[in-house]
Amino acid sequence: MRSFGTQGIVYPDKNYVVPRTEETTNFIGRVKEGKYIVLFAPRQTGKTTFFRMALDALTIGDPTYLPIQLDFQTMRNVSTATFYEQLHYMICKQINSAFNISGSLLSESLTQFLENTTLTDHLSMVRFFDGLGDILNCDTDESKPDFKRVVLLIDEFNGIPQTAVSDFLYSLRQIYLSTDIQCPHSVGIVGVKSIAQLDYDRSISPFNIQDEFRLPNFTVEQVQELFSQYTDEVGQTIDNEVIQLIHKQTAGQPFLVNRIGQILTEELDVPKAETLTLSHFEKAHTHLIEEKNTNISHLTTNIRKDRSYETILMKILTSDEGVRFNLHNEHINELATYGVIKKGDDSMCEIVNPIYLYCIIQAFKPAINGLESDYFADENIDGYRSYLTSSGQVNLTGLLDNFRDFVARSGYKILQVPETPQEYVGQHLLLTYLEPYVQLIGGGMYIEVQTGRGKMDLLITHNQQKYIIEIKIWRGENRYQAGKKQLAAYLKSENASEGYYVVFDHRLEPKPKKEKETVDGVAIQCYVIPVIQNQPSSLSD
Repeated sequence: MRSFGTQGIVYPDKNYVVPRTEETTNFIGRVKEGKYIVLFAPRQTGKTTFFRMALDALTIGDPTYLPIQLDFQTMRNVSTATFYEQLHYMICKQINSAFNISGSLLSESLTQFLENTTLTDHLSMVRFFDGLGDILNCDTDESKPDFKRVVLLIDEFNGIPQTAVSDFLYSLRQIYLSTDIQCPHSVGIVGVKSIAQLDYDRSISPFNIQDEFRLPNFTVEQVQELFSQYTDEVGQTIDNEVIQLIHKQTAGQPFLVNRIGQILTEELDVPKAETLTLSHFEKAHTHLIEEKNTNISHLTTNIRKDRSYETILMKILTSDEGVRFNLHNEHINELATYGVIKKGDDSMCEIVNPIYLYCIIQAFKPAINGLESDYFADENIDGYRSYLTSSGQVNLTGLLDNFRDFVARSGYKILQVPETPQEYVGQHLLLTYLEPYVQLIGGGMYIEVQTGRGKMDLLITHNQQKYIIEIKIWRGENRYQAGKKQLAAYLKSENASEGYYVVFDHRLEPKPKKEKETVDGVAIQCYVIPVIQNQPSSLSD
């Protein structure tokens, strides 16, 4: 039985695999045109799997292509001489492998060429490919494979040692522009950082002939197809709502999609005769965001080094004006490279991956904010349990009423929460306050980001019910009223009849407010919660 693959390359005979037919056709077309193709994306996005499967499809369709697949992952710290020596070894091994797969032996001329040639630097590499192309095109032995065009696929390109990378790229550029050297016919470069991000001299780019190839995340239809393979093989059905949530929360990121699939189908021990529902997704989602897997750990470890990342993300979420998408900015470039944000249609930053966003916020959140003992008034002896009705439903109005009172009781102290930007302290506190409650009731809590800038939406699920909270910062009466209409539209899209609207007021003279009204047919419970700006002078003396 196959499984959802999360470790390295996935294989159709062992794993459920999205075919990516359209992208494969696009890639093969570029190869046939002799393009030098580059793909740079975060690790575990499926790029290596895609390129290898695409090369297989290419050679099955046209056996005149000779694929040479290289991996530079372990080369970063070797000398230039060792790099080229290893390059020669890998090329020879790949050529032999291609002939073995075809069931043939190398010709005598090709065997002698490979044995008698050494690679010592970029110049010898150019001569090597020139000679290889001549032999492949002159070999007329009918018993041998009709290999004529070399396709060079370089994986983990970022592993090329710094002492060799510039000359290596200049040489590939020379081959591409040459009318005499036709080998390799096409080159594919796969890496994490783009060529522009690498540390070159300030002269002309050594590789300005690149054809950038974008490998998108899975669409919702592809996620559906992936899980359909599981259902067809095992028989266990999955609610369509779960498929929609998997795609929405992961943004279709291949590792995250497969990891949730792995948790749902292997680790929750759900009987195969039982349909996978929203309650199962809640458990899988909680498991994913709480575990220490390499994909999320790599992201948060690198981003945690600089709080500017958090400030940018919160600015995107809370500012109606937004943040311009500018890849020349180091932080925006890095967030885009990791797949956390993208360029919107209006050239502004958009959050695209709610799970990544949630984990980043968690990474910056202090383990203890110092206010936990103030969450409930002295007379509330049941704590969070007070806000679960006798029928087991969430009493979110009571829970938010208490949060509003907690902020009022704490006053200026909320601005003293360690390592929390004051402008976003309200959002941080509300998340921190709600998390223990959601855990207590065995529900799920997700960040929603698809509805635009200037707000953060929380979705709490429990007993097949959804509770939607929109969080904003006070930006004036007009925007406050406009936010109600935005929330109403979102609630209707989610088939919800009621929602909650929490606005944090940072003005020097804030005006608290609680009101409930019906907007476009849905009920909205509104809170304007003051964030006290100054410590009373009587306490600061």
